Amino acid sequence: MLNISKNAVRGFDFTQYKSGKRIFDRYYYKTFNKFLIVFFFVLVVVLFLPWTQNVSGQGYVTTLSPDKRPQRIQSQIPGRIEQWFVQEGDRVSKGDTILRISEVKSEYFDTELVKRTSEQLASKKEALQAYNQKADALRSQIIALEQERSLKLDQSRSKVEQSILKAGSDSLKLIASEANIEIARIRMDREKSLFDQGLKSAKDVESRTMILRAAESDYVGARNDFDNAKNQVAIDQFEIRRIDANYADKIAKTMSELASARSASFEAEIEVSKLENTLTNYTMRRGLEYILAPQDGFINKAIKGGIGETFKEGESLVSIMPLDYALAVETYVRPIDMPLMHIGEKVRVEFDGWPAIVFSGWPNASLGTYGAKVVAMDRFISDNNMYRILLAPDFDDRPWPEQVRVGSGARTIALLSDVPIWFELWRQLNGFPPNYYTPETQVEMNKKK
Repeated sequence: MLNISKNAVRGFDFTQYKSGKRIFDRYYYKTFNKFLIVFFFVLVVVLFLPWTQNVSGQGYVTTLSPDKRPQRIQSQIPGRIEQWFVQEGDRVSKGDTILRISEVKSEYFDTELVKRTSEQLASKKEALQAYNQKADALRSQIIALEQERSLKLDQSRSKVEQSILKAGSDSLKLIASEANIEIARIRMDREKSLFDQGLKSAKDVESRTMILRAAESDYVGARNDFDNAKNQVAIDQFEIRRIDANYADKIAKTMSELASARSASFEAEIEVSKLENTLTNYTMRRGLEYILAPQDGFINKAIKGGIGETFKEGESLVSIMPLDYALAVETYVRPIDMPLMHIGEKVRVEFDGWPAIVFSGWPNASLGTYGAKVVAMDRFISDNNMYRILLAPDFDDRPWPEQVRVGSGARTIALLSDVPIWFELWRQLNGFPPNYYTPETQVEMNKKK
């Protein structure tokens, strides 16, 4: 101590002052000792008080159903903004028109594109019908040709049979002529023999010679008739083959025309299908010129504003907040705490902007917190190296505030096992995780299994 005062410190009597008398009084020491004993006793008692282990996390308010979360409305086609029908903060119903856009691609500039495509489709359908009618006519023609061929062949076969019968008759006549020649020759030889003997006259011999020559003449005629009959049979048989080949050629040509008509019909069907697809696409694309509200809600923000601003397909144009939704809290816990979480786990939630007095180890003594329970847990770690857990309101607890908005912050405390305070202090000093446990409901389900 610096000796800067004129009064010497050594030998200073503190008892001359009231405060000094109280410090050096023996009664004061006794009171302080009692205080220390009481404090130590209270500290020992506090160390053995129950403490609820917990897992805390930071998250934000969201919605329980994915289709009720804030969403951005995109355009499926590129275009340009032409007219807005809503303002930010307006309430819209499902199907209400939000804005109108126009095309920016030159192939869709034609305002009569759908009508012209429909006319092309109608013309192509008529062409397809004509091809089908032509194919039907060719099928009927093939049937007629086959019937005509059958009749011609039957007629030619009848003619062949007649020629064969005539050839048979001529062959009999030829045989008869041969027999007549033989008989005439025998008789002539007999007449010559009798003439040589002087029993017959020369006139009789000449008569028999004339009869022989007549028989020979008849034989030659019968021979010619028989040969002609055979030739006629061959000609008639050839006529059958000619008729069959002729009609086969006609039928083949007609079938070729039928194949061409069917091929043209198939091509027309392909064109009709393509035009129907194109017409449907054009019709739906015309419908996409109006951006509609997908569900009831409020317009949050116009991402693409102004008139005449262009955008690409898939770009967000406006964000909308659904009207009816169930609140939930999306929180994140460390991987070391993830095994301690279970579906149905009770959790306390503290919302940003709502006053709260929180004693993490004594949930019953906390004020301003709200009840929740775990309804979903991620199976894979998130980008922030923590696991995401979804919390729903606990209907057995007091309801959440109606003024809580989606996106506001929230602090969560998951309640685990009850342990003494000294154990929790020892765990915290050593950096150990909370005690692993299994909920009673899960134990009972395992026993039932």
